[in-house]
Amino acid sequence: MNFFEHQAAARRSSFRLVALFGLAVLGIVFAVDLAVALVADAGPGLLAFTSIATLAVIGLGSLFRIASLGGGGEPVALQLGGVPVPEDTRDLNLRRLRNVVEEIAIASGVPVPKIYVLEHEAAINAFAAGYTTSDAVVAVTRGALERLNRDELQGVIAHEFSHILNGDMRLNIRLIGVLFGIMMISLIGRKVLIHGHYAGRRGAAAVMAAALVAMAIGGIGLFFGRMIKAGVSRSRERLADASAVQFTRQTAGLAGALKKIGGLQDGSRLAARGEAEEVSHMLFGDGIGLSGWFATHPPLVERIQALEPGFRAEQLEGLSRQWATAPPNGLEEDLRMGLAPMGPSADASSQPSSLPPHGPPPLPVAGGEQRIAPRQVVEQVAHPGADDYLRADAIVAAMPEPLREIARQRDSVVPLLLGLLMDARAEIAGKQVDEVSARLGRVVAEQARHLQQTRLHDLHPMLRLPLAAMAFPVLRLRPRPELDGFLDAANAMVYADGQVSLFEYCLARLLTVQVRESLDPSRYLRMGRRKATGVRHEFATLLAVVARAGHADEAAAQRAYLAGLNRVLPRDHLPYAPPEEGVIALDEVWEPLDALDPLAKQVLVEAITDAIGHDGRVSVAEAELLRTICGVLHCPLPPVLGQR
Repeated sequence: MNFFEHQAAARRSSFRLVALFGLAVLGIVFAVDLAVALVADAGPGLLAFTSIATLAVIGLGSLFRIASLGGGGEPVALQLGGVPVPEDTRDLNLRRLRNVVEEIAIASGVPVPKIYVLEHEAAINAFAAGYTTSDAVVAVTRGALERLNRDELQGVIAHEFSHILNGDMRLNIRLIGVLFGIMMISLIGRKVLIHGHYAGRRGAAAVMAAALVAMAIGGIGLFFGRMIKAGVSRSRERLADASAVQFTRQTAGLAGALKKIGGLQDGSRLAARGEAEEVSHMLFGDGIGLSGWFATHPPLVERIQALEPGFRAEQLEGLSRQWATAPPNGLEEDLRMGLAPMGPSADASSQPSSLPPHGPPPLPVAGGEQRIAPRQVVEQVAHPGADDYLRADAIVAAMPEPLREIARQRDSVVPLLLGLLMDARAEIAGKQVDEVSARLGRVVAEQARHLQQTRLHDLHPMLRLPLAAMAFPVLRLRPRPELDGFLDAANAMVYADGQVSLFEYCLARLLTVQVRESLDPSRYLRMGRRKATGVRHEFATLLAVVARAGHADEAAAQRAYLAGLNRVLPRDHLPYAPPEEGVIALDEVWEPLDALDPLAKQVLVEAITDAIGHDGRVSVAEAELLRTICGVLHCPLPPVLGQR
């Protein structure tokens, strides 16, 4: 399945989740009514009241938990004791983790997620949480950092990015909220049992009995909860393993991580078992030790054998004996394999072993061209491969170190991103400076212009989106009023003059989408349902603007427009009519197009690709424009197009 089919499957899984939740609720209501009927002379009125009260407890419990997770992935990481990884950390393990996450994010075409470490967990585990790529969090245990070498860590992180890209995070975080509701009866019973001694002697027995009954009934919720998690999670874990291997093009890393889970005493079980129960379906490895029908992950040996068919369970016993006396150290293994230098001044960002001996491939010439096919592009959406990882390493290597340092600093990240939007023409740049000055002050405006003139004016087109992706985690740390001011300034720069390029406009829009989603993740969560026939006008507007931007000749632009339209709306005859206001007309199309059904959105991406590449050639700048538009529509594209 490709990205769009995964999204459609995730929506079907959401429907199945609702159905299973309904069955669980009915089972709990029936059990409560039965208990009331057995201990009291319950008439229809009392049973109806009991049913309504039970439904209210479950519903309010789910709503409360879902609301508590409104901040996205960060509350989940904090709940498990996660500590954020600083951008300027000197810890070699943390620097290696940050470098791996940054490279995989760039290769995937998404913002770099927030990174957390579960410092008090010696087991090897990890998870990704959030509603969208803009609020995603990747968390890794301290045990994983210390025991895994770079290739193994890369395999684990690639596995987690598969969950980010395939829509699993949304489903997983909803699952936490839904399951909390059906566990409410049990939680209430447990609390009453703990504090029941405060009741008088006469009432204590009745209170304790009611608490025990509630806990027994809560067992039904626990049963259904674990069944639902197991049914939703296992197949997605297999898919994430396969995606990680395709991404990194080597099985040794992921297989090595799984072997260390099976061979080390701590394995993957978390010490915080209470919290681990709730998030067990999100973890890389089994965090609580469930098996059989309730297992959220395939058996460990089965996962290893999918990567190394000749592997046998007996081999884990040998590894366990070996590591009992000499536990593995990830950084020492990196040193032996030539992956990371050691020492007080070492930089853990050295190349992974999967790179060819001659290093990463060079970036294409800024003014170069390539040929791409719409179907190829669709297959690459949110589906990075090994070539994308190699290209990401080349992008990071080509990124000027001063820009990388600026992107890591809280005080300079806003001028840097505004500098990407600053026009090279003095007259327009002057107007943009005035707009920024009115909102963020003259100092920020002049810093942005200075960066554009000294460091950004000749930046390779393929480095602009990765630079924004690297800066995004730092941008998210700014206070909300400053972020609101930043968005206002960025959009004002677009409207400062009617001669803004399509790329600058789309980049501003992409930043706006990502910042808004990071501030209110649950508010902007959407599961597309609209069909192509319901957004004809929006289709036509976007295709007309894209066609005109990519073709100097009006006749060629019209042919490109018709080619794209024929792919998405073959039976419609919408004339080529570029809007008079130019790119600004796109303000009205993004929300309806982003709400498309996943399979309809797939056709839209094909149509945009057709319009951009109708002349048979796609420049590097046009390819980056395509990536930006896809980012706005939540269809992240890797950096390498049509080169698989």
